[in-house]
Amino acid sequence: MKISYNWLRQFIEIDWPVEKTAELLTDLGLEVEGITPFESIPGGLKGIVVGDVLSCKKHPNADKLSLCQVDVGGEKPVQIVCGAPNVAKGQKVPVATIGTTLLDADGNPWKIKKGKIRGEESHGMICAEDEIGLGDSHDGILVLDTDTPAGTPCSELFEMESDQVLEIGLTPNRADAMSHYGVARDLRAGLKQQKLSRELITPSVSNFHVDNRSRRIEVQVENPDLAPRYCGVTISNLIVQESPDWLRNRLRSIGLSPINNVVDVTNYVLHELGQPLHAFDADRIYGKKIVVKTTEAGTRFMTLDGEERILHEEDLMICDAEKPMCIAGVFGGINTGVTADTRNIFLESAYFDPVSIRKTAKRHALNTDASFRFERGIDINNVEYALLRAAILIRDIAGGEISSDAVDLYPKKMPDHNVFLTYEKIHQLVGTEIPRDTVISILASLDIQVKSVTESGLGLVIPFYRVDVRREVDVIEEILRVYGYNNVPDKTKFTASILPQPPRAPHRLQDRISGRLAALGFDEILGNSLCNPSSNALLGLPPTSEITLLNPLSKELSALRQDMLFTGLSAIAHNLNRRQQDLRLFEFGNTYHRSDGHWQENERLSVLLTGDTHRDHWGAPGRPQGFFDLKAVVAHITESLGVASRQELPVADPRFTECLEITSGGKTIARLGTVHPGLLKAFEIRQEVLYADLDWETLVSHVPQVDIAYEEIPKFPEVRRDLALLLDASVSFRQLHELAFKNGKKLLRDVQLFDVYTGDKLPEGKKSYALSFVLQDPKKTLADKQIDSVMNGLQRVFEKELGAELRG
Repeated sequence: MKISYNWLRQFIEIDWPVEKTAELLTDLGLEVEGITPFESIPGGLKGIVVGDVLSCKKHPNADKLSLCQVDVGGEKPVQIVCGAPNVAKGQKVPVATIGTTLLDADGNPWKIKKGKIRGEESHGMICAEDEIGLGDSHDGILVLDTDTPAGTPCSELFEMESDQVLEIGLTPNRADAMSHYGVARDLRAGLKQQKLSRELITPSVSNFHVDNRSRRIEVQVENPDLAPRYCGVTISNLIVQESPDWLRNRLRSIGLSPINNVVDVTNYVLHELGQPLHAFDADRIYGKKIVVKTTEAGTRFMTLDGEERILHEEDLMICDAEKPMCIAGVFGGINTGVTADTRNIFLESAYFDPVSIRKTAKRHALNTDASFRFERGIDINNVEYALLRAAILIRDIAGGEISSDAVDLYPKKMPDHNVFLTYEKIHQLVGTEIPRDTVISILASLDIQVKSVTESGLGLVIPFYRVDVRREVDVIEEILRVYGYNNVPDKTKFTASILPQPPRAPHRLQDRISGRLAALGFDEILGNSLCNPSSNALLGLPPTSEITLLNPLSKELSALRQDMLFTGLSAIAHNLNRRQQDLRLFEFGNTYHRSDGHWQENERLSVLLTGDTHRDHWGAPGRPQGFFDLKAVVAHITESLGVASRQELPVADPRFTECLEITSGGKTIARLGTVHPGLLKAFEIRQEVLYADLDWETLVSHVPQVDIAYEEIPKFPEVRRDLALLLDASVSFRQLHELAFKNGKKLLRDVQLFDVYTGDKLPEGKKSYALSFVLQDPKKTLADKQIDSVMNGLQRVFEKELGAELRG
């Protein structure tokens, strides 16, 4: 939120630097994130002086250029080459002298230098109005209507305003501070705590009067629960035109573009008092009647931005006797907006139900300054005052007459909130004794009325506009932020209890695996749990299993993800679009499902590979990452967690072209494979992606709860023996591996498959496996007799159990 310092000082007198005010506001909880200078004329006309054109003749080397002798207040005139068609002898013109910095159309600075143009020296520049920030015209140079002597700074000829703009990082709960008046209120409380008493200067509306009653518009509120207070007044015979400089400068200082005097006043009062307003062209209000109501679902309505909206049955609308004119509190309609032809207006000021406005704004994806305030809660007691303030400003700026009484429909007064505050609770939460008279003083500075005083505490009345103060603890927070967190003394001794953590706590296991994966060259990603419902549909999941948001930020983020794959593919697509093609990614996160009316949240670990193992190098060219690279990573994860007993089985899964399921104890701990091309196409990915989906909760439950056993490294050497076996094509290495260890007694340490051969030289349906066996006795050196005994035994087992044949 932007706050103009000059504007702020219209409400409260401050005679110290803006930096000190920013420090005090930050201490009060309105954190000032930055201070930006503002000049009504960019550059402040520095270095630009009044020049007197003494002579003007045609450039000898260019038809469209003029050679001018200009008096700029120096000892002698300077020569300036000018390309404007309207430059002439005897003119007073603005001249940018050598060294002056000007701003181009995009706000980029450039400096005036001495130079030559078509062979003739030029010592400065005669400026057009857009080149010095005085307007938009570039048809020719700006001719000054002045008798001011040459060399006079142009800054003396024009009214300029310099300002400092505070950027406040406003928290969502502080709806009361969403205006210059609201910030001034907080500032007053902070100053009072520093023994500086300042009164708020509020604009007077005492000169509001009805000029005539010639244009009365009837107002009817059919939904008082959605519009508890509605005010309005008509103004006739006004002239819509450009706003005066002071109003334009106020709006431009906080980043708003001036539109016309009527709309500018409504924006001005919005940011001044925090009350949104809306002006209707009164001549376009059919039946001279305004009805505040909801309309039928499916009604079509064209808003000011030219977009057609399909209305919901709960959308509150401002209608005339025939049709909707405005989405209440959100956005106006294109047919009743103020234009250059408008002569009569109906000015609206209201309080709308925050929940209703919030739902409507999100339903139509509209976020306006008005809805931003309405949906957080404004001051219902300020509605009529803001209306009168705006009506006076419009009458003064745009002319016209106030041509009706101010309508104020407020059937049921909204009560203030009552809270009982105990001194004991203050001391308990703050941790120090705040004097009782200080507490009462702070409450008074915050407009919190002390209704009753007892020995134990205070009965308080909270003003309606403080929508965030409803409980005793809220009041204590208000007292503390004004009293000052820095004024709470530090304790000389702090105590804390540190509970021992089990070595296999889930977060420790997660840290362990994250470290292992990072060591393997992986990058961790953190994705959004929200996704597009179409992503869930890609997997063929039924809509009944999907969990959607009641109030989504957008349609693209309206469902909870049911698979970690969506986040991973989005990250891969993002990187591929930036020419990062070799990726190794992992993510810890949750997936969400609905089953039989119950919601389920599951912790998952996803691993993704795509591209090459590494960049090409002269000594080690890269190769594409494949299925077995992914399988090795999954094995590394499970083995790092001590999950040794695993079974593997090919399964069908719509996410993969081929999928391998890994189980332990009858429960699935992972599924991995190559991502289906259809899914890759949906994310515009044109290279192979490998994906592993690990059930983290199941993995953690299978981590053995025993201490790691260590054993001494054997002192005696190991022995390797190889076998080449002819096998049926259906025999897997896992079968050989399990049989070997089952029958290798205590000497077999390792079995590896180092060659596979299939071809024409083998019988049909056969393949050849070359296996290496590592044998070792930790207590002695193995003898050939022992080695042969083990190898012969293994050969016999393979022949008997798997029909293997020894190849020569």
